[in-house]
Parts: sequence; C-alpha cells; structure tokens
Amino acid sequence: MASSPKKHRLPVLADQPKTGRRGFLGGLAATATAGAAAATSGCATTDWDTFFQRHYKEMAPEEKQAVFRRVEAQAKAKFGRDVEVSDPAPIEGVSFAFAISLSVCNGNRACVHACVAENNQGRDPAIQYIKVVEIERGSLNLEKGDLYYEGEVPRRDKFYLPMQCNQCENPPCVHACPVEATWKEPDGIVVIDYDWCIGCRYCMAACPYEARRFNFSTPELARHELNPHQGYLSNRVRPRGVVEKCHFCLHRTREGAFPACLEACPTGARKFGDLNDPNSEVAQIVRDKRVFVLKEELNTVPRVFYYFD
Repeated sequence: MASSPKKHRLPVLADQPKTGRRGFLGGLAATATAGAAAATSGCATTDWDTFFQRHYKEMAPEEKQAVFRRVEAQAKAKFGRDVEVSDPAPIEGVSFAFAISLSVCNGNRACVHACVAENNQGRDPAIQYIKVVEIERGSLNLEKGDLYYEGEVPRRDKFYLPMQCNQCENPPCVHACPVEATWKEPDGIVVIDYDWCIGCRYCMAACPYEARRFNFSTPELARHELNPHQGYLSNRVRPRGVVEKCHFCLHRTREGAFPACLEACPTGARKFGDLNDPNSEVAQIVRDKRVFVLKEELNTVPRVFYYFD
C-alpha cells in the first residue's frame, strides 16, 4: 500500500539539547574520577525539569502537556522547525498485531527506509528498527540468514523475513528494566519513556529478538528530514544514551492510520490491524492460515505473525 494514510485507514475509531537523567548521573560520576568523566564527556549541563519529572504513568494530564511543550521547544532550538508532540491514548478493546506474508515479501527493504524516515531515526550512526533477513528456501535458520545481502531482489532460492519488535504479550524486556522505563500498553504496544531510560541496556540483553537499539552517540538528523508529527512515546527525537525500538507507529495507528512500513511495502506483504476484531484482515489471517511466530518456545507470545501463501 503506497498511497497516503488519508485514503487508507485502519478500521478502528472513527538530539534534544538536554542531558536529562543519564547526564545528571554521569555528571556526578565525573566529579568522582577522571575515568568516569571521560565516559560521560558529553554531560556538561543538567535539565532539572527532565531529571526531576515524575514517572510518565504517574503524571497528571497538565503535567504531560507541560512535558510535550518542553520537548517541542527543545526540538525547535535544535532543528529550527516547529514540531507537534502528543500522546494518543490506546484505543479501548484493541489489540494491535502484524501479519507478514513471506511468500510475497521480496526483500526490497522499502519498509526499513520508511520506518527510518517516519520515526526520526538517527542517520549517523544509522539506527534501524526493522531488519530483513535473506534465508535459503527450505530452511528457517535465522542464524545462517544474511542481513547484509546486496544486489537485485528477490534472488532465486531465497526468501525474506522482516524482523522488528514483536510487542510481546509477555515481554522479557519490560521485566528486565530496573527503573520501569518500558512497559506494555493496553493495546499491546510496548513503549519506552526516553526521559526515564537510564541506558543500562538490560532490556536489550533480555530481548530474544534483538529488536532494541541503543544510541551510543547523539543521533544525527538533518533539519529537512525531521518528521514534525511526533509522539512522546514513539517517534520524537531521542537523546544520546537511551534505548529505542519499533512501537507500531503508535502516533499513527492510534489515530486510525497504518504504520509507515506497511504503506511503503510495494508488494502488500504486510497486514496490520486489531486481533480482537474477528473481521479484521490480520485476525482472519491468524485464524485461517498456518501462521507461526519466532521463538514460540520462549512463551513471549509475539504479536508479529508470519505465514506462507
């Protein structure tokens, strides 16, 4: 589906110039030893409002609005562009999921590039939430798959498997986080509060799908590449030293639009919708086709399903 989200709608509902919590802790460590100072060399100032803000889930609506305005002002100062930050609420009774046809996916990586553009991912160093694996037909051995294939696709005797955050029903990353900076929302989407994340990367170690990314340096993004329509828990520009990942484009999907990766897919391999709606395309696929999930034996209960036609 390459057309705009205005024409195709989901059948539901009618870095920042701050140091933050990580910088403050780094600054304290810098006063103790020269080695710690070297490790946190980018931490020169402290954004007290960010560091002392309450946990996002404990904030009153007016507190959240104040945080959104602060993030907007920081983006304006960094990029010289107006942005709009919001946080669409989960849709009651909805359980989002992806179904991906491996018979149709041809490995063109259009989903990868659309995701980067939509979600303000760093270009240098490159951050990508989606990775596509080229695998020998007749096998499903991800360990022997090729993430770095080049040339014309699809290649004979190969098939292609896109991987991203599975938004697990039982997410080990959430259980691993020591500060509750990541959690599962009622619609199944696992989110991260970048202001609360301390960059310990325990969640990355816990994720069996290698779906989380860490910003080792300040993400670089050109002014003209900035997507000004941002979600606080999704595609706002992240600072250095935090973890990020796919969030099912919640700033779009909770407003009734499809994820950017789906709209960019030229083959229609991706299907997205509400598992709780028996008439949704994704629910019908899960019910009627022989779908599978990755690493089912781990009991993470993923929300990304794969199938062959």
